[in-house]
Amino acid sequence: MANDNKNLNKKPKLNPYWIYGIIIAIFFGIQIFSGGFGGQDAVTTTPSKFFDYLKNGEVSKVVIVNNREAKVYLTKEAQETETHKKTKPNSILPTLTPPPNYKFEFGDLALFQEKINQTIEENELKNTSVTFETEHNVWGDFLLTLLPFVLIIAVWIFIMRRMSSGAGGGAGGQIFNIGKSKAKLFDENTDVKTSFRDVAGLEGAKEEVQEIVDFLKNPDKYTSLGGKIPKGALLVGPPGTGKTLLAKAVAGEAKVPFFSLSGSDFVEMFVGVGASRVRDLFKQAKEKSPAIIFIDEIDAIGRARGKNNFSGSNDERENTLNQLLTEMDGFGTNTNVIVLAATNRADVLDKALMRAGRFDRQIFVDLPDIRERKEIFEVHLRPIKKADDLDIDFLARQTPGFSGADIANVCNEAALIAARQNKKEVNRQDFLDAVDRIIGGLEKKNKIVTPSEKRAVAFHEAGHATISWMLEHAAPLVKVTIVPRGRSLGAAWYLPEERLIVRTEQMLDEMCAALGGRAAEQVIFGKISTGALSDLEKVTKQARAMVTIYGLSDKVGNLTYYDSTGQSEMGFTKPYSEQTAELIDKEISNIIEEQYQRAIKILEDNKDKLTELAEVLLEKEVIFKDNLEKIFGKRAFEKEELLEDAEKTEESDLKGIESSDVTEKEVQDDLLK
Repeated sequence: MANDNKNLNKKPKLNPYWIYGIIIAIFFGIQIFSGGFGGQDAVTTTPSKFFDYLKNGEVSKVVIVNNREAKVYLTKEAQETETHKKTKPNSILPTLTPPPNYKFEFGDLALFQEKINQTIEENELKNTSVTFETEHNVWGDFLLTLLPFVLIIAVWIFIMRRMSSGAGGGAGGQIFNIGKSKAKLFDENTDVKTSFRDVAGLEGAKEEVQEIVDFLKNPDKYTSLGGKIPKGALLVGPPGTGKTLLAKAVAGEAKVPFFSLSGSDFVEMFVGVGASRVRDLFKQAKEKSPAIIFIDEIDAIGRARGKNNFSGSNDERENTLNQLLTEMDGFGTNTNVIVLAATNRADVLDKALMRAGRFDRQIFVDLPDIRERKEIFEVHLRPIKKADDLDIDFLARQTPGFSGADIANVCNEAALIAARQNKKEVNRQDFLDAVDRIIGGLEKKNKIVTPSEKRAVAFHEAGHATISWMLEHAAPLVKVTIVPRGRSLGAAWYLPEERLIVRTEQMLDEMCAALGGRAAEQVIFGKISTGALSDLEKVTKQARAMVTIYGLSDKVGNLTYYDSTGQSEMGFTKPYSEQTAELIDKEISNIIEEQYQRAIKILEDNKDKLTELAEVLLEKEVIFKDNLEKIFGKRAFEKEELLEDAEKTEESDLKGIESSDVTEKEVQDDLLK
């Protein structure tokens, strides 16, 4: 029976080239039976010889074609003579009309016809006939008529293929398959090497998705107790935290068909294509159930409907979303099809998509903590030839706020830096240089900076360092440099504390430290510059967050104007009155100005130490924590664990990741996002 089934499956499929062959065969057949391929062609002769043949009575018929060519047919007796024997038709294939013996072209038709009639009358040639024919190139005329339409159709198909899928590949590449799903299928025959072992950290998220895989492998374990298999799980979190990697691990572990595609794959310029692709996707998944559907960046089609849609341009996207909602409700829980989706913008998704029964589980994939960062480093360090004494715990402590993608980039950049220096292995210094390179940018030692500008930058960065050393809640300083890096002329690097909540005094101390650079310029030079742009941007955002988001202002009170759904950003009205807006603006200005005056007072009280620190910075260009300890003494507010870390690290290797002149990865900024 198995062989019979194989033989049935081996039935010949209809090939389009067969159709082309049949058309060509029909064309040749028409040509053959119309005399196009009857044998040898007629012999070309001259009018004078023709009239000699005519006088001798050897011509049976003369056919004048299109008033310019004459075809001569000889009598049977004449064809047998030695003179005309070579002109006798020798047909290889049967024809309906035999070919002529001779052919020639003549000049004026009237003179030629008159001479033929005169010769026939003089020689009394009663059996010789003269006929006229008009020949048409039927196939040539037909092709010329058809050619414009063929060209138009060919150009249209070419354009449709290009628009449907770029290079024309995949299921959507053909114009008639444009409504088909573009999902890439991974199954047990596909070599998917990613597993849960490759996903470091994310323990809670891994437990959730492992349970989903177990649902599909052993459904009876849960349904026997009356439980229902969940329909969907939504992975939510900041960019680079491993949402797509987690889905790849599910594809590698599940051993069931896994359909992977992006939300933008449903978007097309044609009306109704997105909804058609959704229907086709779920149809394929149900045919191969148990199966998993993974939609990456689902916010491309899952945005909230009916929000500020003035032009109606999003109707196609809304139709796609409506079809997705219908399909997720349409298939029952016993079909063993689970939908995984990932997004970093869950606040803009439609509420109907987020409800239970569609995405039953929402798995938050957060930035890794220090323990998870260590595990991520261990994964990405596997293929790297690292030094034996490399301290992974130290690397994890030096990268607060880094996502999994950032850590992967650090490992790769460190390997590149080591290779650039012709090293045989990657050591700790390479990793610290990689962190500096990623956060601060590339060093520009050849950048032209005038002595006065360099001095201003030195006092600016020394101001940051002094204020952060004097304040209790400011982030501990690690390194200060006046070497241009990226877009900054200098930078002060910190190692911020990883906090889950931030208090008012902590935010105020950080704002004061950020304003220390401009305050130092005012104290030393009596004038300020544009070098504090990033500092001002940072403190303005922090002050506005204190007043309008966190309710940390006594004058405004315990109010927040923050909308976690993100819909207020699209509105044209503010959630407060003009009087409140004035109060908010005044309170923000007062908070910033108060911290600026506080920074000036601290620097005036320590002006000699500030100057000494700036001179050391001008001399060495890069200074570390112990340089400040020599000038200011031990930091009174430093925590024990930070002191222990400082004792373990060498002066030349102690580097941080935070810069007051570079965008900072702090907890409150993440909350703002």
